[in-house]
Amino acid sequence: MPQASVHVSNLLRCPECGNEQEFIEVSGEVTTTTFYQQNPDGSFTPIDQESEQTGSPRLFCGNCEKDLSALYERFAEMIF
Repeated sequence: MPQASVHVSNLLRCPECGNEQEFIEVSGEVTTTTFYQQNPDGSFTPIDQESEQTGSPRLFCGNCEKDLSALYERFAEMIF
């Protein structure tokens, strides 16, 4: 059975190169806390990790690296 092509009209698209698939989020001022458990042999295994971001995130095109931070709110709304 042939698959129908679906057209999504609200895709983010880089105005510079037209990329609509790959994007990069850069977060500054992030505190990462990692919890470890020590093993009987003295090695450590991470068991949990938490991150807290206090800086403003930035968004870039994954193809041409154009700064798309003005579109960040829309990007963040569509992360599921």
